[in-house]
Amino acid sequence: MTNPFIPERYINPITDFGFKRLFGTESNKDLLIDFLNAIIGLKKKECIRDVTFLPPEQLGTTKEDRKAVFDIYCKTEQGDHVIVEMQSEPVQFFKDRSVFYSAFPIRDQAIKGKKWNFELKAVYAVGLLNFCFSDGKDEKTYLHRVKLMDIEAQTVFYDKLTFVFAELPKFKKKETELKTQLDKWLYAINHLCELDKPSPALSGKMFDKLFYEAAVASLTTMEANAYFESQKQYLYYVNSIDFAEMKGKHIGKHIGMKIGFEQGHEQGFEEGHKRGLEEGHKRGLEEGHEKWFNEGHGKGIEDGVELNRRHTVQAMKQQGFSDETIAAILQATRQME
Repeated sequence: MTNPFIPERYINPITDFGFKRLFGTESNKDLLIDFLNAIIGLKKKECIRDVTFLPPEQLGTTKEDRKAVFDIYCKTEQGDHVIVEMQSEPVQFFKDRSVFYSAFPIRDQAIKGKKWNFELKAVYAVGLLNFCFSDGKDEKTYLHRVKLMDIEAQTVFYDKLTFVFAELPKFKKKETELKTQLDKWLYAINHLCELDKPSPALSGKMFDKLFYEAAVASLTTMEANAYFESQKQYLYYVNSIDFAEMKGKHIGKHIGMKIGFEQGHEQGFEEGHKRGLEEGHKRGLEEGHEKWFNEGHGKGIEDGVELNRRHTVQAMKQQGFSDETIAAILQATRQME
């Protein structure tokens, strides 16, 4: 059966419906187990072989206490507790919420009415994030496995509480780069709804089943309607983020242009003023040099003529010329000039 309102061939695992259908049903728990073994990174002898689904809604100790609703909550055959969350949009204080959620399976292990030595089974809180941590500085590390550690000794202090976070936007490997089972799972979660046929890079029993279960054509009418609503909510969120980014860029561009204009105006004035001073100083030197050269040249000629007259008068006196004769000769010379 095809649904004209759902254009993709495979459902989107990031939606609430898609994730719970593929990983949160009894018939598909083998997909969940394979995924958990890959993302938690358990050693072969510690691998999960079976899980029992537990009620996803956990109530507080009293009516006034807050409750927690998990996407998937299960217990392994060894008694370990596993919480799995697909977080399609950012949540404030997400790390705090993850710690709060992990307290429920810890609390539930308390044996009531009997003597209990406080021994606990392991708790795993797995989060698939369709966003990046706001305080993250590493743009490449997409997988985080977190335990309580001794800071001084740089060793694991308590190994029964593990947080595993995968920042999906940071996982950018292509089909040809998929090497591990975890690579394949993260690629499938990111790109399954974009594929129009099974990918050769996602081969094997688990992924053959994944493609079969994710096929939109296999959904009943009720399931298709539920998925359509889930996908619509997800797309509303994506579009709102895209619009906010576009609006932010638009506003940022105008603010940047205004600031740039003001800074450019100020910088341009300073540079223009500086260059004006330099050119004015240079031009003043040139004009001053020309003016005073001309005046100095004329004055030099006058002083030279006067000095020549003095030498001439002195020479004529040495030769016995009278003062009257010398005066007459000088008068005649001035008239000739």
